[in-house]
Amino acid sequence: MESETNVLGGELDGCSMDPVTGFMRDGYCYPLQRDPGRHEICAVLTESFLQYSKAQGNDLVTPRPELNFPGLEPGDRWCVCVPRWIEAEAAGHAPPVVLEATSEAVLEDVSMETLRENAHEDDQTV
Repeated sequence: MESETNVLGGELDGCSMDPVTGFMRDGYCYPLQRDPGRHEICAVLTESFLQYSKAQGNDLVTPRPELNFPGLEPGDRWCVCVPRWIEAEAAGHAPPVVLEATSEAVLEDVSMETLRENAHEDDQTV
């Protein structure tokens, strides 16, 4: 990964190595041309979001070993798809965003004000 910038204008922090997240499974949320889902928002997952996502047809809870997917639980950090986060936010189920680990590319679709309103309070980084 080349040096990427986060929504705060600084260097992009890692999102999670346990579980390992990111489209490339390298722990980072950044834009890639071959990632149509845009896994660019680092979020701290909530039960509300996990249930919402499952209801939309994307089960993030059930492990899928054949896809090297461990299954997720509340409190895990995960690179969430931009369109799904926007949907979840509109429906009142958006998980908190880790601003330091969220790609600045997200600002094309989500305002900084909305991100700050949904910011995770804990500044732990990976």
